[in-house]
Amino acid sequence: MRKKIFSIILVVGLTTAAYAQDYNTGIGLRGGYGWGLTLKHFISPQNAVEGFFYAYPKGFNVTGLYQFHFTAFDVDYLRWYCGFGGHIGSYTYRYGDPISGYRDKTDFVFGVDGILGIEYTFTEAPINIGLDWNPHINFTGDSGFLPGFGAISIRYTF
Repeated sequence: MRKKIFSIILVVGLTTAAYAQDYNTGIGLRGGYGWGLTLKHFISPQNAVEGFFYAYPKGFNVTGLYQFHFTAFDVDYLRWYCGFGGHIGSYTYRYGDPISGYRDKTDFVFGVDGILGIEYTFTEAPINIGLDWNPHINFTGDSGFLPGFGAISIRYTF
């Protein structure tokens, strides 16, 4: 009898813990200024880590973020989030003028990032859609504050 009661308590406890957040891990595509991959993993019901990898025609960027999630507009499975992190990357661009000629230059960049976004997790399918803004500051390369671009992420969740 004790084993049955313990089993019921364990199942109810695990079900409640799983319901506290919409998903544990999501992996998918991210589109904005370039296309990339995104991986988000919750380390607690309100906190997540996310990484994205962008590949450009002549470069790449890797970003890692720590995020704080909150219920949005009192709607189930709709969350807004904010966070911070950093990035590293490299890109090649062409500079010059028609008279002296054009040259390619490759820059290495690293810096700090912020993120502000909103996401919805569907209950009928293991899909999550997010829309966010990712401003950043580069310390090298094209240094200074860059307002970033908006992006949309579509993730398979599990």
